[in-house]
Amino acid sequence: MTVAEAVGRTIAGLGASHVFGVVGSGNFHVTNALIDAGVPFTASRHEMGAACMADAYSRATGDVSIVSVHQGCGLTNALTGVAEAAKCHTPLLVLTGDTVAGNVTDNFYIDQDAAVAAMGATPVRLHSAATAVSDAARAFHTALSERATVVLSMPVDIQDELVDFDAADIPSVPVRLRPGPAPEALEKLVEALGTAERPVIIGGRGAWGAVAELRRLAEVSGALLATSAAGRGLFVGDDWALDIMGGFATEGAAELIAGADLLVAFGAGLNKWTTRDGGLVRDKTVIQVDDRQHALGFHHPVHVGILGDAAVVAAAAAEVIAERHPGRTGYRTADVREQVQAVRYWKDQPFTSRAEPGLVDPQELVNAIDALLPMERVVVTDGGNVNCYAGAHLRVPDQRGYCIPLSFQSIGLGLSAAIGAGLAQPGRMPVLGTGDGAFLMTLVELDTAVRLGLGMVVVVFNDDAYGAEVNLFQHQTGELGTVRFPDTDIAAIARGYGCEAITVRHMDDLGALTAWLDGPRDRPLVIDAKIPAHTSWMMARHQH
Repeated sequence: MTVAEAVGRTIAGLGASHVFGVVGSGNFHVTNALIDAGVPFTASRHEMGAACMADAYSRATGDVSIVSVHQGCGLTNALTGVAEAAKCHTPLLVLTGDTVAGNVTDNFYIDQDAAVAAMGATPVRLHSAATAVSDAARAFHTALSERATVVLSMPVDIQDELVDFDAADIPSVPVRLRPGPAPEALEKLVEALGTAERPVIIGGRGAWGAVAELRRLAEVSGALLATSAAGRGLFVGDDWALDIMGGFATEGAAELIAGADLLVAFGAGLNKWTTRDGGLVRDKTVIQVDDRQHALGFHHPVHVGILGDAAVVAAAAAEVIAERHPGRTGYRTADVREQVQAVRYWKDQPFTSRAEPGLVDPQELVNAIDALLPMERVVVTDGGNVNCYAGAHLRVPDQRGYCIPLSFQSIGLGLSAAIGAGLAQPGRMPVLGTGDGAFLMTLVELDTAVRLGLGMVVVVFNDDAYGAEVNLFQHQTGELGTVRFPDTDIAAIARGYGCEAITVRHMDDLGALTAWLDGPRDRPLVIDAKIPAHTSWMMARHQH
């Protein structure tokens, strides 16, 4: 068979979960080989959309999903999504054609390996027909075992060569055992948690498989629980769990975390957003647990870095603490329990509506939407000025019910991410919060959502502007014409794609949302929410 078919069968045989892509001549045969081998395929309308869909799909499932794109321009179109996935350590494999080696006059020629490396992803390539199967398997193994975003460049001349293929020759994925803590590291963790007066345990994306162990550790050590944004939803239902740490936290939750004397982060990076520029980790002992050595202290200095799997480390520490320090209260007093219940969710916090004639207050709106939508949801927030409304206010059922593609701080990734997250969890309603600027950049993927019959809700917080820039510069200059735009009828555009759509200028307009919820939900609903131009949840709370 051809190398292209052999590569497709190899990737499928190793366990590829789903392939997203835009098919051109350079990736036509390998994509069909994947489909023929039983891997589901979703055609996006743009390569960046394919990358973001695959990124969100893999975040939700933990599986390696595939992006398939044409060489050169197909790959460069995908690179923003590839960078987002790479920064999040998403196990993702990009299959891209490549030009014939040395043919620098080809219109599609670029140095693909250099472009990929510049995005923080791992470049791999097919070196020859004889090594194609092992090259492809190595790329898949790297994505899965190292939680890496890998780009496999496949020169079109090599793809067309013939090889003898036997599925039995595909190198199997190596078994990797979860590492435990070193004895000295375990002792330091036990001593810290066993004696702290106000300990807090933080779970991040790296703690997705450690929920039970972390809840047990928090119980025996008297710790409160919270999550980073990437780990949001881990501890839903626990009476001692705050919703989220960092920029999206309620002020009451932030005060409880800031008041801790010990913070232990499991699989969380402690970046500037999670720590509020360091404010939430100041004046306390900070311990970080991660299974990647380079992650320890990468974003913020820590007092102790422990290399190990979150679940293994937490279980070992809980066992020793329960024996050595029985009956600990720690931070778990009756007064604190009442505080946790009161400050956990934004929906319970008082606020003053900033609605104007013909414009709704976005906080009032999102709280109402949160109450109306089913809890079996997956919440996705886009980048930009309005990211906090969905990202902080919409509650989630668990950690798989939240996707935050903001590691690259790009706007416009949300719609595609919501499609990918929804496909990964067909029993849940995808709910996207986005701004008009972000939405209009990538609304072409509405076609994909309609084609899939995806019953998703897209809330466009529409201030007819790049709102972050308006809020950043309006006190410096009146020359804001470059970041303000005429009113756009987003609902009409969405209907043109085949969506249901409503325009919300008053809270009473949400009655149409109830009608859609009562219907078949066989197509997306786009809510064009007209909000005041000066509204900025993010700017009001998080200018540092």
